[in-house]
Amino acid sequence: MVHRGPLESHRGHLLRKTGGLTPETAAFLAGLGIEPVANENLWQEALTHGSVGTVRNYERLEFLGDRVLGLAIAEWLYEQSDNTEGQLSQRLNALVSREMCARIAREIGLPEHIRLGKQARDDGGADSDNILGDVMEALLGASFLTRGFGPTRDLVRRIWANAVAGRAGHRKHPKSALQEWAAGNRRAVPEYSLAERSGPDHAASFTVKVLVRNVGEAEAKGSSKQEAETAAAAAFMEKYA
Repeated sequence: MVHRGPLESHRGHLLRKTGGLTPETAAFLAGLGIEPVANENLWQEALTHGSVGTVRNYERLEFLGDRVLGLAIAEWLYEQSDNTEGQLSQRLNALVSREMCARIAREIGLPEHIRLGKQARDDGGADSDNILGDVMEALLGASFLTRGFGPTRDLVRRIWANAVAGRAGHRKHPKSALQEWAAGNRRAVPEYSLAERSGPDHAASFTVKVLVRNVGEAEAKGSSKQEAETAAAAAFMEKYA
């Protein structure tokens, strides 16, 4: 057992009471090149899920960070190539998707620093693509407010470097591929329907069915309806195309 002195224990109590950053989280942010000392409450807000029950959580910062990330990636892709608008949009959508944001969050070690209520944590909230993606965007929103666009763009370019250098967005999106396959084979337009929704709101699971009449159907699960539709389209293509 680790014994804390009176001053250390008092400081820990104040951190919990005021919502200040823990030393571990401050070190995590510093490792990203972020020095949050000037506005710790904003960074804590970016890391706080609604299940904690505090007045402020990451939702407003997520809204802002989503736009900041989109601009940072769009500028980067524009600089990199002479691709058409459609090709740029395809790559942009893949690189700013919830799944990609969650992947980046895991790569930088974000999950252990998210503040979750007990039930949300017990339900696996710290590994939910929805929550991880949202918090990743919220951190970028906090970075934009405290440091401006330039340093935030530099952060995006550093932690998204492998994703941008990879193949994300080069292949056709499964739903687009299925749509084109159906049209090219004179089949009906693919029909998507929600087969099941389960789990609590913060860790929901969706099962979606896609049907192409006179061909067949396929089902798949995801942490969002959009993710499940994408997986269902991919499953259909693998099965029938």
